[in-house]
Parts: sequence; C-alpha cells; structure tokens
Amino acid sequence: MHAVCPSRSQSPRHGAALFIVLVVLVMLTLAAYTFTSTMVGERQATEMYARDVQSRLLAESGIEYVAALLESPDELTQQNYYHDPDMFGAITVLDGGSERSRGRFSIVAPVENDAGYLAFRYGLIDEAGKLNINAISTFGLEPEVEREFLMYLPGMDESLADAILDWIDEDDEPREFGAESDVYDSMSPPYVARNGPCESIDELLRVSGMTYALLYGEDTNRNGLLDPNENDGDLSLPYDTADGVLDLGLSGYLTVYSQESNLRSDGSDKIDINQSLLTELYDELELEFGEEVAQFIVAYRMNGANNVEQLEGQGQVSTGDDTTDRALQQFAQALVKSAMSAGTSGSEVTRGGMDLSAGGNIKFVSLYDMIDAEVTANIDGTSTTLVSPWTSDPGSLQESLPMLFDTLTTTSSSTIKGRININQARPEVLLGLPEMPPELASAISSSMLIGPDGAPLTDLIAQRQTTGWLLIEGLTDLTTLRLLDPYITAHGSVYRVQSIGHYGSGGPATRLEAIVDATQFPARIVSLRDLSGLGTGYPVIQQAGNTAR
Repeated sequence: MHAVCPSRSQSPRHGAALFIVLVVLVMLTLAAYTFTSTMVGERQATEMYARDVQSRLLAESGIEYVAALLESPDELTQQNYYHDPDMFGAITVLDGGSERSRGRFSIVAPVENDAGYLAFRYGLIDEAGKLNINAISTFGLEPEVEREFLMYLPGMDESLADAILDWIDEDDEPREFGAESDVYDSMSPPYVARNGPCESIDELLRVSGMTYALLYGEDTNRNGLLDPNENDGDLSLPYDTADGVLDLGLSGYLTVYSQESNLRSDGSDKIDINQSLLTELYDELELEFGEEVAQFIVAYRMNGANNVEQLEGQGQVSTGDDTTDRALQQFAQALVKSAMSAGTSGSEVTRGGMDLSAGGNIKFVSLYDMIDAEVTANIDGTSTTLVSPWTSDPGSLQESLPMLFDTLTTTSSSTIKGRININQARPEVLLGLPEMPPELASAISSSMLIGPDGAPLTDLIAQRQTTGWLLIEGLTDLTTLRLLDPYITAHGSVYRVQSIGHYGSGGPATRLEAIVDATQFPARIVSLRDLSGLGTGYPVIQQAGNTAR
C-alpha cells in the first residue's frame, strides 16, 4: 500500500493576511503623512502669502504716515525729517503678541555725505537735494552757465549736458554741443525731442549720448549704499570698478520733482517785498512788524542801499532796454497814483512820512540784501538814514532769520522750483551752482548731521532751518551768500520716501518708493514703485528700532 501525502493546496498560509494588513497600514500611513505634510506646507504657504501681503500694506502705511505728517505745514520747519529713529524707525502697526508676528514699517535713506556710501538714516530724502533739470531754464542764465549746472556730475561731458538741455528747452535750435529733433529723426524708430519739461528721469534714456550705465551706475538695488556685489569687479552683477566708490549714475543727482512751498509755516501767504504797490507793501509790513521795518523796506525799494560796495548788483527793475524801463516805471507810478486817488483827493501818496508816488525803482534779489544795509529816505521833508533792523551778528541772525524767511519773500509765486537744499545735496550738485566757491561746496558737504554713533545731531539740524547757517558758522561771507541765494534753500517740500514693511524676526519684506508733494494740501503721492525685487536694501530688520549706523 502506498502512503497518502497531504495536498499542498490544503496547507494554510497564516502569514499572508498579516502581510497584506501591514502593507495597507504602511500605505495609509504614507498617505496620511503626505496629506499632513501637504496641509502643513499649504498652511505655511498661505501664512507666508498673508505675511507677504501684510508687508506690502505695512510699507504702504509708512508712505501714508509720511504724507499725513507733511500735511501739517506748521510742523515742516519744526520737525526733524532728516534723521529721527523714533519717528521713522521700526514703527509698529501690527502687534501680534510675539516678535515674529509684530508688523512694522521703517522709513530709510542713505546718508548723502557719507564718503564710504555705507551709512543710512531713518528719514526722508528731500528731492531739493538734487538738481531739477526742468528748473535750470527758469533762472534766466546764459546757455554756457546753464551747462555748468551739469558739468560736475560724474560721467557728464559738454555734448551730453547740452543734449539734456536741448531735450527740455522749448525751441528746436541745437545748442553748441547739443542735439535736437533732427538727430532723433534719424533713430530707428524715429522720434522728436520733448522740448518741454521731463516727466521722469527715466526719460533721459532717450537723450542723445545717454546710456543705461550712465544714468543708473552701479547702484543696482537703488539704496544709495555700497553693497558687496557693487564693489567686487566682475565676480557678480553689476560689473563695477571695485574701487570702494559707488557710482550712483546721473539719476542719483538729478530730479524732475523738486520745489518748495513759498507760504508761511502756518499755510498763509508771505509778504512779497517786491510787489508793485508800495502803499500795500507798507501797510502789510507795518501791521506785521511796525513802522521801523516798513519804512526801511519801502525806502530800500525806492532808493536802494547806500553801501553799494557791499551790496553790489542790486535788483534794478530793468528789461535791458532803457526806453522800455522808463515806460514801465511811468506806468507803475501812474498805477500807484490811480489806486490812491480816490482817498487822497490829489494829495501825495504818503506812508511813514515818505512820498511813495514815484513807485519802486529797486527790487530785492535776496532777503539777504537787507542784512547790514543802510538806506537814505526823505521822511517828513528831512533826509534820513535808515539802518537795517537785521544785522550779520551770528547771534542775532540765529534768532531773526527763521522768522524773516517764514514771513517775507521776493516773489509772489506760491511755490519756488529748483533751488538746491544745501543740507542734503552732494558736492557734485553744489559745485555746479553759479557763484559757488569750491571750498564752500566742500565745507557744506563735509558737515554731517548725524553723529559717529548714528544719533541725530538734533541741535545742529534745528540751527539749519535757513541757509543763513553758512554765514552764522563762518563758512562764507554775506556777499557770496547773496549771490548764491537764488539757487539754494535749506529745505524743499517734495520728498522721496523709501518705506520698508517688515516683521520683527525676519520673514517677507516689501520696499516701496514714493514721491510725496507737500506743496499742496492734502499732500499728494506723485509716484509709487515697488522695489521689493531689488531686496530690502537696508538692514532694518536686524536693527529695528535702533539708530542709523
């Protein structure tokens, strides 16, 4: 008999079910892990997106914050907008309870007169620190003198300077080294010169001889600081000279926006000491200052200063043609007599014992014309010498100039365009100004408003509310200051704002740049651009709330 062997198919496989269960559990675990990981990633991405959006809103808050500050005209001459970490550094908008969730904005700017291009500050960039190319023609200068405004700027030559001036002047006649529409007509595609004010500095790329490198230089992230990649030669973009000096490009020295308000700090009109009707001028001055000041200024308008050797070049009312000058003078006299005839019944037009019927023969070139001046006037039939209420004594000037400049003006215009803010201008801009001594430009640009520890020199900033600090500190004399006055100021009213929205412990950051015009109410945001793609530009996150360094 043969033994019967058991069939294999009848042998139970007890481990198979367990193995299948384990595989299913592993797959479920992996699926759960993948799902969880994806959800965590999505949550983090959503949170990061929300923080990125918030950082932009924080930066926008900074710009609106600045605009609101500038809408208080009585604050403009009192506040320090140059460097104030408490006002502009790491201002908290969102307080989420932890440093990571605390949203802030910082208003930042480079220190213009830092030779190392490394220091930054918390404050505004006054566009008046740059040369307004649209305003050059308003000074009434010869073409050669207009060209000199530009000739000290890096990379500039006579051909490019004249081409820029030809681009913005009204005519189509080329200057000595310039270019007009006939040159641009040969371009592909052809175009014509604007022959009017530029709308932006970027427009200069269309000017003959201008290149991208000349206009924008090495400052690729537009922060005005020398970053490592801007000082390493060919190792990384941009290609630079690795000489430790930042090539800002012409855009670092030029603007199309600068102007200043010609109203008082409270927003009311100043007294125009060059106005035609001397009777109205006298009455306004007497009401504001009293008889002594009214007599002196009106007598100056009629007769000029006695000490002509000190105040040479007084603003004679002249058109360049003697016949026209006499006709205008006769018209002015007739206008005064006509205006007063109803109330005077044919008598002389008098104020302060002076006969004003002859009208004004002299116009003030500058408010500094009045400093140390002496005037002779016929008062009540007696020849009288009037001495200026304002002297060049430094202590007296420090006290009187802010009030003088806030109250009086030499023009009826509500704004003045193109004067250079000496407190923020780079030396290359200062050197191009007519009558600017090179040693004075050097002294101005080396005078820092930030201490070596990065703290604002508050007292020094307060003392420089007017350009008179050049005289008070002995940097120049009165004659030179008079000649420079039509081209310089101590502050403008249009500001470039770089606002960074950021968090206390890193994360997304947004950098916005805006132009804010405070010559009107409410202050107007003229332009806005997002510079976030160029990086934050400033180490504000690491130094949140600290002073500039």
